[in-house]
Amino acid sequence: MCRFTTNIPEAASFLQTGLLVAFPTETVYGLGADAQNCQAVARIFEVKGRPTFDPLIVHIAAAEQMFQVVTDFPKIAMELAARFWPGPLTLVLPKRPEIPDLVTAGLPGVGIRIPDHPVALALLKQANCPVAAPSANKFGRISPTTAEHVAEGLGEEIPLILDGGPCRVGVESTVISLMSERPTLLRPGGCPAEEIEKVTGPLERATPNPALEDSAQPAPGMLSRHYAPRTPLWLVPVGKVAEPFPGARCGLLSAGDQRSRTGFSQIELLSSDGDLRTSAANFFAALRRLDAAGLDAIIAHQFPNFGLGLALNDRLRRAAAGSGEPVKFQPSQDSIFVP
Repeated sequence: MCRFTTNIPEAASFLQTGLLVAFPTETVYGLGADAQNCQAVARIFEVKGRPTFDPLIVHIAAAEQMFQVVTDFPKIAMELAARFWPGPLTLVLPKRPEIPDLVTAGLPGVGIRIPDHPVALALLKQANCPVAAPSANKFGRISPTTAEHVAEGLGEEIPLILDGGPCRVGVESTVISLMSERPTLLRPGGCPAEEIEKVTGPLERATPNPALEDSAQPAPGMLSRHYAPRTPLWLVPVGKVAEPFPGARCGLLSAGDQRSRTGFSQIELLSSDGDLRTSAANFFAALRRLDAAGLDAIIAHQFPNFGLGLALNDRLRRAAAGSGEPVKFQPSQDSIFVP
């Protein structure tokens, strides 16, 4: 059984001795291990049930540590780091041999970032090692944004959770690859692509290839199904009215839409005015509450496809993948949903 703590030196000593520690960042809670300790990194994959073709992001405390992780830090990387670090931006750059291939799914590039959270930064500084850390949850499930979320999913399998309160941004970092001539957006996230493009110019967009789902991924969170609740999830386009399925207990996940408020068993309003930052901060926690409510289905409004809305829509699409087509429900107290 895991233990909660606010003791940063204790958490740092766990990392230094090869143990796992869940810790807060501004995005979501991470499950951390010394990135240069292959056995500790392997334990992350074991605990999460994560396939080894899905790489990890490495976290550092300061830019001076970057060359413990990467072999090159070109001018464009320096410009992006100066603008967005600490913050929710991950840069993929050529890795050093000291970083195990397990961290990068055998690929030559490693994702690296400096988190913008005082507890995370203090932990990384005290541990004095680069820390590999995916989200602190079972693979493919809803990301954790509080220490309690971590305990719900991994409490029986990790020794320590460093509690730093709720995460401020609420969605994972944006991942930009600098492994080719033009910067490429691999995963939208907490750093809006439009802001990044003010530094880089137009970004290339990675094109998903379903045929390569079982191959090494260039960044985490790129599989077609990810961030998923156990309850089937369906999406409603921007501007459309959400309606529950007849005879079903449906939950609604929405932000600022005042028209869709009748017939739902539970409603999670992410923001009263549609603000994307507030919606992102509340997103995963609200999705967790709906998933725990014993519903037949969750219906979610999509977001305007810009700024943080791009990241939120990405999470919704992957969370909804595999839910199938909506089915007709027969009004019954004990009706069962079959996707």
